[in-house]
Amino acid sequence: GKTGVCTLPNSNLKEFPRELYLIEGVLRTLDLSGNKLSSIPAAISKFEQLKHLTLTNNRIAFLPDSLCKLKKLETLSLGSNHLSRLPETLSQLSNLRNVNLSDNRLAAFPHCFCGLKHLDVLDLSRNRISEVPDFVGDLHATELNLNQNQVSMISESIANCPRLKVLRLEENCLQINSIPTQLLSSSNVSLLAVEGNLFELKDFQEKEGYETYMERYTATKKKMF
Repeated sequence: GKTGVCTLPNSNLKEFPRELYLIEGVLRTLDLSGNKLSSIPAAISKFEQLKHLTLTNNRIAFLPDSLCKLKKLETLSLGSNHLSRLPETLSQLSNLRNVNLSDNRLAAFPHCFCGLKHLDVLDLSRNRISEVPDFVGDLHATELNLNQNQVSMISESIANCPRLKVLRLEENCLQINSIPTQLLSSSNVSLLAVEGNLFELKDFQEKEGYETYMERYTATKKKMF
């Protein structure tokens, strides 16, 4: 308990262990992935020191508003659950850096993460999102993963994302005209992954702004080596 780390993955848990509340003041990392949790207790708000919460691969269908009390939370991993919507109060988690909501049931792009200034990676892959709306321009993430959704519309305001460098849109329902020209010509995105959509690679290569995008892509690659 003194380390502030509690990991109980794959332990057949149906609810949060009561013992956790004995260390609520010091708990910094909690991993209950691979269990049978169907909900998160409202009392989770007592874990005020929590920085990393991993609840991947459970049966969680909704999140309590009290989650917004975890002001120090930096990592929120909720992949492979049953979430179809998120509370808007998550927008109060101002220290969030990494959010994984892969393999859930989200049909709408979540508004709550737009405006979070420290957000680095937002993983929304393997959901049911069909549209990337105007408010996405306020997203501060450096990487946005929308692989394996049903995206057919993207707002051109995505080109305004101040820090977005990596945008993953593989295996969606995009026509070549659904990809905003601004994303290629005037955004900061230096890796745009679009394989497995409703157009050929050569359509993408012939799109207006492609050469400008490739300059960013190549410059970034050079930095990596």
